Amino acid sequence: MRTLVNALRLIAVIAVVAAIVAQFIRSVESPTYAFFNFFGYFTIQSNVFIAAAFAITLVAAARRKRDGLGVSVFRGAATVYIATTGIVYNTLLVNAALDNSFTVQWSNDVLHKILPVYAVLDWLLFSDRAKLLLRHVWWFLLYPAVWLVVILIRGATDGWVPYPFLDPAQGYGAVALYSLGVAVFIALMGVLVVGMSRLRLVKL
Repeated sequence: MRTLVNALRLIAVIAVVAAIVAQFIRSVESPTYAFFNFFGYFTIQSNVFIAAAFAITLVAAARRKRDGLGVSVFRGAATVYIATTGIVYNTLLVNAALDNSFTVQWSNDVLHKILPVYAVLDWLLFSDRAKLLLRHVWWFLLYPAVWLVVILIRGATDGWVPYPFLDPAQGYGAVALYSLGVAVFIALMGVLVVGMSRLRLVKL
């Protein structure tokens, strides 16, 4: 079973790298392309997080070690972020008026649909993670808070925002409501991830 799980995680890492590279190559062709804008998307960053978490777990498995608490907190946070990506995209952005002329469809599906589902199932099912505590939810919120502050500053200065619901042109009241909603979702997802860390459905 461990060999199968490791193989699935390796496939996930390869899929993320391939999807990001494919989208990056396509995005470079866009007249509005900017390096920091591309990597400013929460989608890209959350997928990098989950790929890194799986890679660290694979290294630990190769050394025949179990994930320590620090690694489990990182994996839990990455799971929260990628789940947020999946939920937000498929509820707020899937039908939004985005410029899709430079979107690689299979890459889009991997980053927004396949990886979020797999990552949540991986965390839920497989027992090779430490039991987390509710206080770890505060750690989960730290990175999204910093990301949001940076995006709001950019939106107010150079006008770039990655997603329509964060556009200050619609009014900061609306932006604040959307941001609060996402923050509440991340906190609730964090509580759920902490709860799932106590399950041992498939022992490894």
